[in-house]
Amino acid sequence: MAMVGLFWIAEGDVYVGAKPAGLADGVRLTPEGVLALGDKQSGMWPWEDVRALTVDNVPVKSLKRQVGAVVDLALTVGLGGSDDAPSMTVRLTDAEGDTELSAYTAAAVGYSQREYDLSRELLSRLTEGAGTLLATLTAMSDWGRRHEGGSPRAAERERLLREWAEG
Repeated sequence: MAMVGLFWIAEGDVYVGAKPAGLADGVRLTPEGVLALGDKQSGMWPWEDVRALTVDNVPVKSLKRQVGAVVDLALTVGLGGSDDAPSMTVRLTDAEGDTELSAYTAAAVGYSQREYDLSRELLSRLTEGAGTLLATLTAMSDWGRRHEGGSPRAAERERLLREWAEG
């Protein structure tokens, strides 16, 4: 399994944010639609009903965030502080309006601005139509099945995001 931008790709499954464990919240992208996971949210939205898919509250890397993440980690692990992982909001728009879903972030100190921007472009592309959607998700899933050994380096992640966003 690997993180590429805002996406976690595990054995061909594609998630926005981290792959949830147990009853944790998450968002999975399937060929059929957007699937909300977790004990606090549920639902399935077929792609033909999804008009927009965006993300908010995404931690973007900065020096302040990196220092804060180290302090948070020290407090969480060393001093018994909160073990709540940072989350982001996945906003899905359909004919009935906006639905906000929660997903945990997969990047401890945040995402680079470039990966964030490319990930947003990719999410937008997924709502452009069935042909685009299936080709894009298939490319991401196929890469996930072939890839072993953790997340690629930043330049490779950006290249993959560009490739998937451009189709």
